[in-house]
Amino acid sequence: MSKQTVGDFIIGRLEQWGIERVFGYSGDGINGVMSALRRAEDRVRMIQTRHEELAAFMACGHAKYTGQPGVVVTTSGPGAIHALNGLYDAAKDHMPVVAILGQQARSSLGSDFQQEVGLDKVLQDVSAYTQTLMTPSQTRHVVDRAMRIAIAERTVTCVIVPNDLQDAEMSMPAAGHGSTFSGTGYRAPAKLMPAEEDLDAAAEVLNAGEKTAILVGAGVKGAVEPLMALREKLGAGVAKAILAKTMIADNREGVTGTLGLLGTEPSDWMMSECDTLLLVGTSFPYAEFLPHSDKVRAVQIDIDASKLGLRFPTEVNLHGSAGDTLEALLPRINRKDNSKWRDKLADHIDRWNGVIAKRAEVKAKPLNPQKLFWELSPKLPENALLAADVGTATDWYARFLPIHHEGISGSTSGGLASMGNAVPYAIAAKFAYPDRPVIAMVGDGAMQMLGNNGLITVSQHWKEWADPRLIVLVLNNRDLNQVTWEQRVMEGDPKYETSQALPDFEYDRYAEMLGLKGLKIDKPKRVKSVWDAALRSDRPVVINAIVDPNVPPLPTHLEMEQVKGYLGAIVKGDEESGSMLRQSLKSMAASYLRR
Repeated sequence: MSKQTVGDFIIGRLEQWGIERVFGYSGDGINGVMSALRRAEDRVRMIQTRHEELAAFMACGHAKYTGQPGVVVTTSGPGAIHALNGLYDAAKDHMPVVAILGQQARSSLGSDFQQEVGLDKVLQDVSAYTQTLMTPSQTRHVVDRAMRIAIAERTVTCVIVPNDLQDAEMSMPAAGHGSTFSGTGYRAPAKLMPAEEDLDAAAEVLNAGEKTAILVGAGVKGAVEPLMALREKLGAGVAKAILAKTMIADNREGVTGTLGLLGTEPSDWMMSECDTLLLVGTSFPYAEFLPHSDKVRAVQIDIDASKLGLRFPTEVNLHGSAGDTLEALLPRINRKDNSKWRDKLADHIDRWNGVIAKRAEVKAKPLNPQKLFWELSPKLPENALLAADVGTATDWYARFLPIHHEGISGSTSGGLASMGNAVPYAIAAKFAYPDRPVIAMVGDGAMQMLGNNGLITVSQHWKEWADPRLIVLVLNNRDLNQVTWEQRVMEGDPKYETSQALPDFEYDRYAEMLGLKGLKIDKPKRVKSVWDAALRSDRPVVINAIVDPNVPPLPTHLEMEQVKGYLGAIVKGDEESGSMLRQSLKSMAASYLRR
């Protein structure tokens, strides 16, 4: 019987922790672990990506869609550095991800050896637990701690393995003083509850209000029903941060949609008019979209104590899981007879639905991107998995894709707001749920950055998926469009072609070259038929949507400085000012004609 190497033990230990799949890319700094993966490939599957950043994004996506830890395996030095962006994405969105990283041989460390990087220092800002293995007997407790901390604290941890150690014979700690003997397994506490007096204080605040607004974030996952029961008692409206978009269906009573730069008018109105604010599982950062703190009383619920009272001067902070805390609050809350507030919320929600329907039909050259999302909404399969990239794709996803089924799950890069996340998220979702349809919504900038490479992985694996539908919608406007609008509004600068213009690329023909299905659309009358064709396809689909870059991602309200910036960009000679003005006026008209 051959000896068990340190690499073998690491992979076997991951298996004992329930890991069935890892994402990564090889290199001589991680060869010993790759050899172990080869020997264990019937138990722990290695998904080869085209780049380590894609691997780390996939590990984060796996955690987001499954709730289980994602694992990324990369080589030393450059490989580990490539993975950093995806690791930060996981850390900022509180996702459990474990990185197994290579390193140069122990005897060469400190000699400035080729590809030697001080990974402990590089990782110190992103990883909650980072340890370099120096002897086989460390391996068990280091892997166990990395897994347990990642799961329990919903964070990133890293195990650094020098390449000479990976093939060394595994040995356990010797008995006696100075040794550590660890085990596997972690389950979150059955209940994590605030103190009774704090629950009573929170109930007093909520019962005293007449016009309550609720803002939920990703922490509401698993707590939707008690949240909505509390909403009904309070007669409150419910706004959603972007990571909670799909967690509560938009057609449920009192749901006002998303909030903030990506938000809806009902959410904005509710925050300006409420007298009481309840924050649940969110660290929403934009104070300008929250109520004035001197006009409302506020309560916050969060499982992470470091987030309490961070974004808003809350009167009562409840440290606990959202589900348990809301269940404990419910019997303390009095049912309110505040029909006037409820009716006003309903009126604003109804009016907004009319506004976005009209905006989606505004003519553009050649195609209004909002229409693509609006027409997809009623066609979404009830169990679809969605991935939105960062850019104007996020704007349209947030506002123009109403969610009508709570079996749908979607995400984006929230805290880091990193371009390039959607395609790797979608691939991770497909590996985790090969029998469910997956749809990624991506700008052409993000597609050229990482997405096109991700499609190679799709082409490699799609035939093994029970449901082959993985649809990538590419918003092709030849522009880094979100930043272009930010330059206009925030800087008062016209579009800077050198930094913003993108080369055209035939995404549909590229997909066909890879053996996938490519569809092209540049006419509004074809939107429905293209979605129908994509959703009934027998293979993954890339939709090359040629869209107008001058359809404005209007926020729900503009500050005076933003108005000045927008006008300044026009005055300074933005080459597309005419189209900008026409599209802005059409979008604003869709709002005011409904009043």
